[in-house]
Amino acid sequence: MAIVKIRRYKFWIILLFLISSAILVIVLGFIKEYRRYLSEKMAAEAEQRRVYTDRLNNADSSTNCAEVQEVEYYTYSGDDPLWEENNKFGIYIYAEVDEFFDRAEELVNSGDGDWGYVLIPYNVKDKNFEKWNNVFKKLNEKHLIPVFQLHDVDTDDYKDQTEEAAAFLNRFVWPIRYRYISVYNEPNDRKFWYDRIDPKEYAEILDYTIDVFKEENPDFFMMNGAFNVTASSGDNHMDSLEYMRRMEVAEPGIFKRLDGWASHSYPQPNFSGDPYNEGRWSIKAYEVELSYLRKVLKIGKDLPVFITETGWAHAEGADYNSSYLPVDTISEYFEKAYEDVWLKDEKVRAVMPFTIRYDSPFDHFSWLNADDVPYKHFDVVRDMEKEEGKPPVRIVNTIKVGGCGL
Repeated sequence: MAIVKIRRYKFWIILLFLISSAILVIVLGFIKEYRRYLSEKMAAEAEQRRVYTDRLNNADSSTNCAEVQEVEYYTYSGDDPLWEENNKFGIYIYAEVDEFFDRAEELVNSGDGDWGYVLIPYNVKDKNFEKWNNVFKKLNEKHLIPVFQLHDVDTDDYKDQTEEAAAFLNRFVWPIRYRYISVYNEPNDRKFWYDRIDPKEYAEILDYTIDVFKEENPDFFMMNGAFNVTASSGDNHMDSLEYMRRMEVAEPGIFKRLDGWASHSYPQPNFSGDPYNEGRWSIKAYEVELSYLRKVLKIGKDLPVFITETGWAHAEGADYNSSYLPVDTISEYFEKAYEDVWLKDEKVRAVMPFTIRYDSPFDHFSWLNADDVPYKHFDVVRDMEKEEGKPPVRIVNTIKVGGCGL
């Protein structure tokens, strides 16, 4: 029995030895092959370096070196969205009429002014590159800061349309770093929101729009769609403060996400109020909105104000409307409003009255008549002294590429 055990023991020792020997042979063979592979690889790389060096040494620079070229790229002169030297003057214009850009420049950049503002409606379905490239070219040439007011979104397809609009607008060369967007118009008025009043729906769309534009470019400066702040709740409107409250319930923290506040601060009643009035029916209606944001909705920050619509209706137009003030009076009112209210209020960043020119019945708000002749208030505001705005503007840089330098 002992002899059998010894024989089994010897058998396992011999088997283990044979297996170990086989493994050792395989490992040694692998090491040998790997060393040969490394040697061949290093030799090949050395040959490639020699050939490349020979080509460089023997190359004719006039034929084989790339031509030196200067390539342009853009940066901006600063990163403060609330730069100190700011020209608050602005006007509401339209992209489709080239002359409006000339008139806007004349109005807002006169009197030693520079870099005034323009409000421009933008249809989120409009992808006409040639048209909008022309718009941005004029904005850059004429030193006009645009605020684009979105409109005409299909609420059933708002996600795709928002993404496409953000990508489209981001393609262009903007005149300053910050890209102002006001997200639609007076949604608490059913005639501007698909014949319904739906603060929950608007809050969801606003929230998504902020996300998409910020993801596309963090320099997009996002604002609410300005509300009809003077209307009371009824069949066609919802009180703007109640509308805001319901928005906050639907999307908690929605107003904290805004970069600025768009306001339609009109002088009521009948667009004929005194420029020194206060409250919701005045050119300082934005103060009521800011107070509600701060005290009731507790947003915890002060939003800069962009008045994207305001102004007095004048009696003069295609037909004389005696219910409105004469143009001589509103010219005085505009001058007082700028000098004594808007320019002195540090909360206000820009004032863009409605409108440069429009057909009846809005011709009574126009700054140009049907023949493109300025009304008196155009001349009065044009002749006012203005700030030489110094926003973070686009800077063109160049870099040289090509040549034979190593």
